[in-house]
Amino acid sequence: MKKTIYLVLFLFLFSILSACGENQNNNANSKKTTELTISAAASLSDALKDVQKRYEKVHPNVKLHFNFGASGTLQQQISQGAPADLFFSAAEDKFNVLVKSGLINKSEGINLVGNEVVLVIPKDSDTKISSFTELSKPSIKKISIGTPEAVPAGAYAEETFKNMKLWDSLQPRLVYAKDVRQVLSYVETGNVDAGVVYKTDALISKKVKIVDSADPKTHSPIVYPVGIIKDTKHKKEAKAFYKYLQKPSTVKVLENYGFKKIS
Repeated sequence: MKKTIYLVLFLFLFSILSACGENQNNNANSKKTTELTISAAASLSDALKDVQKRYEKVHPNVKLHFNFGASGTLQQQISQGAPADLFFSAAEDKFNVLVKSGLINKSEGINLVGNEVVLVIPKDSDTKISSFTELSKPSIKKISIGTPEAVPAGAYAEETFKNMKLWDSLQPRLVYAKDVRQVLSYVETGNVDAGVVYKTDALISKKVKIVDSADPKTHSPIVYPVGIIKDTKHKKEAKAFYKYLQKPSTVKVLENYGFKKIS
């Protein structure tokens, strides 16, 4: 009789301990953190860091890791197998390369925001310049733009110069940069007399001033597409962040940094 009672008690305790163990495992799994890698254009740096704080506050189990750089460079990295869950480009052509190669499904990509190309000079500069056309002045020795092949802002600058019939005369004075933030740095430090950057970059710097905005007719439309990488290992989380980026409140955050809402 005693043996039977002991056996019943043992089985009862064993079942309780097993249940506790399962609950601990479930709790551990529920607290598991997922890290999403977003390859994004350098011009999005400040805006996306703001978005990151807001998103992680309401999604504590998701950590956003950003790989910022020139859109062309990021596109090549992804094409060559670099890990990424989403791609946020500063140009449609770089984004479309990944769509055409099957790395992004067209249905999981969207043109999210736009931007403007502006001409900036050091804030304390004595250079008298107020427009793109005045870049041809002999006093302007160095002008920085992003490398057109890899940096969308550089490609827009080249288009603008060509359409304004300035390209040939300005080429000998051009200083190429790896991304738009490097252009900004060159202008801030006075290493160049002027530079062409996005309006969003110019607005976050206290060391430069905008002297002119490029006429939209002189370059291709500036749009920033974002999409989910097809082979992401975190599809659920990637899709959730992709949808979050499209929320009016998130687009408003981007607008606060100078980006333009696409109607």
